[in-house]
Amino acid sequence: MAGVVEIDTMKNYHIAFERIDPDTSRYPYCIVWTPIPVLSWLLPFIGHMGICTSSGIIRDFAGPYFVSEDNMAFGRPTKYWMLDVAKVYASGSNAWDTAVHDASEEYKNRMHNLCCDNCHSHVAMALNLMRYENKTSWNMINLCLLSLVHGKHVRES
Repeated sequence: MAGVVEIDTMKNYHIAFERIDPDTSRYPYCIVWTPIPVLSWLLPFIGHMGICTSSGIIRDFAGPYFVSEDNMAFGRPTKYWMLDVAKVYASGSNAWDTAVHDASEEYKNRMHNLCCDNCHSHVAMALNLMRYENKTSWNMINLCLLSLVHGKHVRES
């Protein structure tokens, strides 16, 4: 049975990887990151984060009461972290997209705060709603650290 799960997981990675397209900024099932001018130059681990739908559409909490779609606040992604949709434990059809949508709708009603309720918090809420890796403890700190470890640089063709 474990072999079947591993094969299904690899299929999910393969499908998403084939559809990642930096030229059109499509990153299905990914967290994306881009530097914030000046701030990221001084503190390279700080940047702007978004989460993508299953079709690769980028959603990011870009400012007070505004969640953008396919127009990141500080430009196109420079790094991405591909997640495994098989690790989503929320129930219901299309739990990934539902969680991204619900987090985005919630953040359309929130004031942006650089230090504590920001783009990383928006991504964390989506992961918590979908219970990614069966956890509801995602936050801006662990997302920052894990995206540094797992993020890959975008290579445009």
